[in-house]
Amino acid sequence: MKFIDEYRDAGIVRNLSAELFRRVSRNWTIMEICGGQTHAIMRYGIEEFLPPGISLVHGPGCPVCVTPLEIIDQAVYLAKTLKVILVSFGDMLRVPGTDSDLLGVKAAGADVRMVYSPLDALRIAEENPDREVVFLAIGFETTAPANALSVKEARRRQLANYSILNSHVLVPPAMRAILSSQDCRIEAFLAAGHVCTVMGYEEYLPVAEEFNVPVVITGFEPVDIMQGILAAVKQLESGKAEVENAYGRAVRKEGNKYARELLREVFVVRDQNWRGIGMIPSSGFTIADRFRDFDASVRFDLSGVNTRESTVCIAGKILQGIKKPIDCPVFGKGCTPEHPLGAPMVSAEGACSAYYRYDKDQASDW
Repeated sequence: MKFIDEYRDAGIVRNLSAELFRRVSRNWTIMEICGGQTHAIMRYGIEEFLPPGISLVHGPGCPVCVTPLEIIDQAVYLAKTLKVILVSFGDMLRVPGTDSDLLGVKAAGADVRMVYSPLDALRIAEENPDREVVFLAIGFETTAPANALSVKEARRRQLANYSILNSHVLVPPAMRAILSSQDCRIEAFLAAGHVCTVMGYEEYLPVAEEFNVPVVITGFEPVDIMQGILAAVKQLESGKAEVENAYGRAVRKEGNKYARELLREVFVVRDQNWRGIGMIPSSGFTIADRFRDFDASVRFDLSGVNTRESTVCIAGKILQGIKKPIDCPVFGKGCTPEHPLGAPMVSAEGACSAYYRYDKDQASDW
């Protein structure tokens, strides 16, 4: 485990912490985009190693959390009413819809199946040629290539009973939306390394330049995150605003060209609704016309699905970094992992889940 353990080395974290204390001369607010980074920050007590002037804010980088409510309700409708085989990753099953979640309709008799890969969904379609099989395809740029591949494979295998209910979102437009908000207080970003492994980081260059904010690409282990914070602080203290790759062991500027070509072939960019945030221009993928036969939103009439958000959940403000989970009046009371009102309490990458699981007042193991 050497190549993991070295990025969890408490001594290295303390050394980076000491350098941060030497470098910081004023208060700075930094947003980590990815929910996986948020959980690592909470799990390892990263904030305990930061100078008082450094404030970390949690961003909208949890794909489960930002999947629009209407997509959840449409998935429920497909499984419950239209009797399709609804296939999904496990972290989507308990995301609350308007009246139910996928686990609830499964318990009531709907054919909802959990898989670990979209290729498993193709196998289910092959094994059930007389049934419609719909894969709930959600996520950021990280999961989009595998879902695009499933569409290409479905065509190659002539699986006329396979389609995807698609809700893919893109990181750079979300950063622009956050920075354009009058409530924005973000001065630097930690960008998600796994997204950049696929897409590269050229799209971040105009964001950093236009809004004068440093963007540091980093990973998900404690040393990764501390290195990312230190790199961001160095830029902020020196007045720079550049894109910096602090995750060089995985990320290249151009990303994965084969994955990007696949995305360009199967998807086109569209305006996208983000749960709790609203419509963000050019922030999502939709299926290209040449693959529209595999688009569940085209294949099935979903126009009659109505949605209704919780009136007390403040997930949208949490996802934009305006509020923290502990600011929510129902956090840990009316909203728990067992009875969630919003997606951030359900997802393994949700900020509310992280706060609930890792007590902020609990001392770090380090």
